[in-house]
Amino acid sequence: MAHSIRLILSGRGGKLMGEATLMSTVRIELEEELAALLYQTDRPIQESVREMIVLELYRRGTISSGKAAELLGMPRLEFIRRASRLGIPHIDMTQDEWEAEKAVLDAWPRS
Repeated sequence: MAHSIRLILSGRGGKLMGEATLMSTVRIELEEELAALLYQTDRPIQESVREMIVLELYRRGTISSGKAAELLGMPRLEFIRRASRLGIPHIDMTQDEWEAEKAVLDAWPRS
């Protein structure tokens, strides 16, 4: 049996007598086991799911750390630390990219 969880996702809309906020409702069907795990987080489900969505968008490179922090209402450095603790790196480079960056730094004159 699946549980139904209603999430309210908000975003800034156009201007309508000042600043307007558009609200969207998304219905997600979850298996009972997954819903039970969400309830165990001791946080409101909407808050937990919102954070998970933002973290995944950041991990995929869809949004920046600054945008992610803004969406979660926290300072950027706090977001970067939280993501890092969850195994999501702030700097994600291949070995070749790292070597190229290192070569640039090594070529800088030292005073």
